[in-house]
Amino acid sequence: MAGAIEEADLKRKRRSPRVQVAALPFRLGAEGQPEFLLVTSRETKRWIIPKGWPMPDRKDHRAAEREAYEEAGLKGRVGKKALGQYRYEKRMGDGSTVACAVKVFPLRVEDERRRWPERKQRRRRWYAPEDAAALVAESDLQELLLAFGARTAKESV
Repeated sequence: MAGAIEEADLKRKRRSPRVQVAALPFRLGAEGQPEFLLVTSRETKRWIIPKGWPMPDRKDHRAAEREAYEEAGLKGRVGKKALGQYRYEKRMGDGSTVACAVKVFPLRVEDERRRWPERKQRRRRWYAPEDAAALVAESDLQELLLAFGARTAKESV
């Protein structure tokens, strides 16, 4: 009986998504319209937002801020409250996939460094909300980009 319970717990843990944290880097462009910075993933070169695993010594919004620096060389003001979340399947080194739920924190970019830890492994580029949404693969992230872009545009008027 104990073996069956342990097996059920193991299966449930495999199905429940692992949590990641992400920064949604944004700025207001010349016309006062929001723009989002996307980076390419290291392996597949898909356009994504900077993200990673939570850090035991940091609050989630601070871990997201750190990922934005490591992956894109960004510094700025990070929001303490998540805008929302999205889900995706992370491909692991052994070829398996893990379901992930990503908590997204806004990061108002104040500085873009010329040198940063992963600069040789990634590209970064600014996009209008509609263009950024069209480039990312995850539908939940597309919706989050469009909604935050619309809200930010209204607030900047």
